[in-house]
Amino acid sequence: MDPIEERLRLFTRRQFFGRASGSISAGLGVAALTQLDRTALASSRDDGARPDVPHFAPKCKRIIYLHQMGGPSQLDLFDYKPKLVELAGKDLRDMPEIWQGQRITGMTSGQSKLPLVPSRFRFDRYDNESGGTWISELFPHTAAIAKKLCIIRSMHTEAINHEPGVTFLQTGSQIPGRPAIGSWLSYGLGSSNSDLPAFVVLISQGYGNMQALSARLWGSGFLPSEHQGVRLRSGKDPVLFLDDPKGMRRGDRRRMLDAVTALNELEYERSLDDEVRTRITQAEMAFRMQMSVPELTDLSSESQETLELYGPEVQKPGSFAANCLLARRLAERDVRFIQLYQRGWDAHGNLPAEIRLQAKAVDRAQAALIQDLERRGLLDDTLVVWGGEFGRTAYCQGAYNVETYGRDPHPRCFTMFLAGGGVRPGIDYGSSDDFGYNVATDPVHVHDLHATMMQLCGIDHERLTYRFQGRRYRLTDIAGKVVQGILA
Repeated sequence: MDPIEERLRLFTRRQFFGRASGSISAGLGVAALTQLDRTALASSRDDGARPDVPHFAPKCKRIIYLHQMGGPSQLDLFDYKPKLVELAGKDLRDMPEIWQGQRITGMTSGQSKLPLVPSRFRFDRYDNESGGTWISELFPHTAAIAKKLCIIRSMHTEAINHEPGVTFLQTGSQIPGRPAIGSWLSYGLGSSNSDLPAFVVLISQGYGNMQALSARLWGSGFLPSEHQGVRLRSGKDPVLFLDDPKGMRRGDRRRMLDAVTALNELEYERSLDDEVRTRITQAEMAFRMQMSVPELTDLSSESQETLELYGPEVQKPGSFAANCLLARRLAERDVRFIQLYQRGWDAHGNLPAEIRLQAKAVDRAQAALIQDLERRGLLDDTLVVWGGEFGRTAYCQGAYNVETYGRDPHPRCFTMFLAGGGVRPGIDYGSSDDFGYNVATDPVHVHDLHATMMQLCGIDHERLTYRFQGRRYRLTDIAGKVVQGILA
């Protein structure tokens, strides 16, 4: 692209009016338009929300998204398929009505045989409003709260590889660069806490194969950068450079910030660039976070009962248990979107050994989080979402072995669960076929999940849009329908 053409494409309406009013002596009408634009900006709500949002009364004030990165095996955790025992070792390619010639990854496409393999773990049925739900022995704590869960057994996605799969779940597009879900909610609903970001990210390491985790997954894309997620690190410094340098007092920092703000205001008057205002906002937030983050991450005020609820790992900074407790503390402080990433679910080989460790790392803590939210009166207006970017195949990756089998990524059918926040508790929604390979009833696409999450937050997913490069974008692109069957 020609440099001049590129510059013109980046030239915003507000910049055009602002500069025109300064260079045209008869530009009173243009100046008036500029003033109207600034007046509208100044009259926006204190919480940063758009004036037309929410579109209707929300059932949910905040979301905690527990993303299990790598693709948990639904067949070993939630989707009980005794038929696989009967057909163990049978080649899936000999069952065209099930396989349907679907795309599979390069890791198994070259296998001479795709042998079906049953789970080696016991499943039990737990009482819920649907008459009973099957959950694996790997999740005893999660099974104990089955009456609080809305288990979706008919999720499906479009991506078959991890990077586009995670990107799709978190941004609504397989193409990098789009805003994350938390950024969309921050853009539409603003913040309910002036001392913490509206969108916070926590990461814990698991025990299996670790897929790459990119900061763009919590980026704001083409939305103003104030809506990007802020990662809290484990250890001594949750946020880098949070502490003032030695010898600098709080008052010194305040005076320095005021001076920089004055310079940025002058730059805004000159350029009318909204990102300059964003820079001012972010600097003020960082100043307030110097006080709010240390208080947030100090768990000394938590009772022994609470710590025992989450288990011994809660004392280990950066563990899934510790991050679940931090998520509850963030929810208490009305942070809008809290994203947890638990890495290590990519079990291509020796799945039985790896999934035992992974399940143990998350089971008690995720159940404790839901119980803790409920006992504090927060579950009704906090939506908890659990799931990976896709599921795993019913056939074995590599040579058939019931003791050390692996499973390949599988986008056609997988399981997620939700709790609280306006969804029906204690239900199973949708189902897979007898092999856990294809959706049998009530399919739920990723765009449908996003549309439903937005609906619960009081947002019509078709109306919250952002104009960028001549097109109006939204989280659900040009698709998505609200899953009415799971709403309370």
